[in-house]
Amino acid sequence: MNSTPAATRSRSALRPLMGASFALLLTACGDTTADTADTATSESTAPVAVVTPEADEVPYLANIRQLTFGGENAEAYWSADGQYITFQSTRDGNACDQQYVMRADGSDVTKISVGGKTTCGYFYNGDSRVFFAATHHADSACPAKPDPSQGYVWPLDKFDIYTSNPDGSDLQRLTDYGVYTAEGILSPDGTSIVFTSTKDGDLDIYTMNVDGTNVKRLTNTPGYDGGPWWSPDGKQIVYRAHHPKDAEELAEYERLLAMDIIRPSKVELFVMNADGSNNRQITNLGGANFGPTWTPDGTRIIFSSNHENPRSRDFNLFLVNVDGTGLTKITTHPEFDGFPMFSPDGTKLIWASNRNAKIEGETNVFVADWVGK
Repeated sequence: MNSTPAATRSRSALRPLMGASFALLLTACGDTTADTADTATSESTAPVAVVTPEADEVPYLANIRQLTFGGENAEAYWSADGQYITFQSTRDGNACDQQYVMRADGSDVTKISVGGKTTCGYFYNGDSRVFFAATHHADSACPAKPDPSQGYVWPLDKFDIYTSNPDGSDLQRLTDYGVYTAEGILSPDGTSIVFTSTKDGDLDIYTMNVDGTNVKRLTNTPGYDGGPWWSPDGKQIVYRAHHPKDAEELAEYERLLAMDIIRPSKVELFVMNADGSNNRQITNLGGANFGPTWTPDGTRIIFSSNHENPRSRDFNLFLVNVDGTGLTKITTHPEFDGFPMFSPDGTKLIWASNRNAKIEGETNVFVADWVGK
């Protein structure tokens, strides 16, 4: 949530350019009283596979385990107690992403969504509930893919944010904007959600109380602002953004936005205070830089980037200081690594990757012991 970077997705169209996972960059995230989720577990035991890290990853990652197998699986985020994970997947023949919860060892996988398309799940209320974005209010089927004549674009599907129990019961609608509203992340004190929406006509970042009240807009620069994530102390928010540089670029952005699509360009990382003040750009790497989250001590940001080979599928994880210095490469697998998040105790890292795929472009969830410093 975040995305995401999770990301609204059109995987088949993206595979020739960057592999299926690049579509996860932008999330990317009916009458609900009558909805019931399929709570049957698709995996009661964990079919975990141990994966050997690349040689250059050894200083940072150890004991890599693959937790999912088959389909597209991404945006896996920890519960506050580190015992559960929420993620989205096209497993079980889903035509587009559905929301799931599983134990931290990959067992007891439970589908909690009811149709449409979902993205960006997160635990809240002491891990007793989850929220995620879904489109089933607009249509129980998957949203239509963008017009291919527009070239390589991301769809801005009509997500709104829903909440449920971790087994999918008691599904309730939290926002009711009927436009792209997703990428939600809970504040460290558990009182607020930061999210991305086009509710005011542009892709901007907002906060609201966990009950949907007290909505505040934090960004105002024309262009894409998204993928927000709170710092561990709740005082700052990191996010990804691309702001058109001239009138021609802005006009093209606004033309596509009116069609509920966006064409990905260079996306860099920004940091702002939790109230939107002191907004500053911290990377200027080129390529696509997305999916930022924080180290547990709040001094660094981990994110995914293809700046070493822009427009390629070779996304790796990097660490950077909050002021943009100290760039450090963490993963070196020659395809996609993205959506990283440290466990609450800082001992593990979870992320999505194309490594160990049985089918080219397949994306799965991995967890490793964090041995870096």
